[in-house]
Amino acid sequence: MNPSELPLVLITHTLPDDWLTSLEGKVNSKIGPTDATYFSPDLEAHLEQAEGLFTLLTIPVSDELLSKAPNLKVISNMAVGVDNIDLDACTRRGIPVGNTPGVLTEATADLTVSLLLASARRLFEANLDARKGLWTTWSPTGWLGYDLDGATLGIIGMGKIGKAVAQRAKGFGMDLIYYDPNRIPDFEISLSVRFSPLDQLLHTSDFVCLHVPLTPQTRHMISYDALRAMKPTATLVNTARGQIVNTEALVTALKEGWIAAAALDVTDPEPLPPNHPLFELPNCLIVPHIGSATRNTRRKMAELACQNLLAGLVGERLPHCANPEVYET
Repeated sequence: MNPSELPLVLITHTLPDDWLTSLEGKVNSKIGPTDATYFSPDLEAHLEQAEGLFTLLTIPVSDELLSKAPNLKVISNMAVGVDNIDLDACTRRGIPVGNTPGVLTEATADLTVSLLLASARRLFEANLDARKGLWTTWSPTGWLGYDLDGATLGIIGMGKIGKAVAQRAKGFGMDLIYYDPNRIPDFEISLSVRFSPLDQLLHTSDFVCLHVPLTPQTRHMISYDALRAMKPTATLVNTARGQIVNTEALVTALKEGWIAAAALDVTDPEPLPPNHPLFELPNCLIVPHIGSATRNTRRKMAELACQNLLAGLVGERLPHCANPEVYET
């Protein structure tokens, strides 16, 4: 078939060819730059003809953008979260939105525990001091961290990733408590995890990990008051979404010693400007949103996004749809 006769799909980022092999011969694709943070003007020129949109979470998909794409049948987001997309606008227009849950659970849980360990043992500070020549001899009081064995880990959000983190943390001998709007009695019994109200979790945890989606209810969940409620020896780990934490409050908490440390895979804004105050704090470890950044996981995410895209183009139900109510209208 002539490529011009195939459905036009706009792919907002350049991705490895072998991640998109399932699209070959099925779509006519136009591809954006590698590190796009906004919708490419070159792609925008083709919105009117586009039937499919393959996006990454850095690209906002607004109602205004959708109004320029009258033939759009499907949006496939290569991410679990879809907070970059106006879901209500998509549903009103009858456009299903795909996402990629499940495939990044293990990788994100691994990174969470990596950040937990790195913060507990102050690896970031110790590495910086070693590079600066401040490591002059073995010191019995140098770079003292915190033990995981016997420490209390508070997990906020006990979905797939929260459960995977709990299973890993149990292996380090941690005492596990969690907060989630929906209690999970079976999981509490199988892994000896205790439910805790949010305020009590913040007050008693030595480490707090965030695994909730970004919603109006969770935006700035970790506020000035929440950080004040935490132990001065506690560490905050965020591998969910940056906007769950009030960034200004976190800067204050770290500077004034309300908490001991923070380890962040996500920030608000994202990315942080190089001169942001958080980068100046030795007790704040920041990595560039790499929770799912393993070769295997990112490829699986792309392949699942392709499956969603192809299903939507032919009018089939998406394997993973973030707005299933679109099928009820």
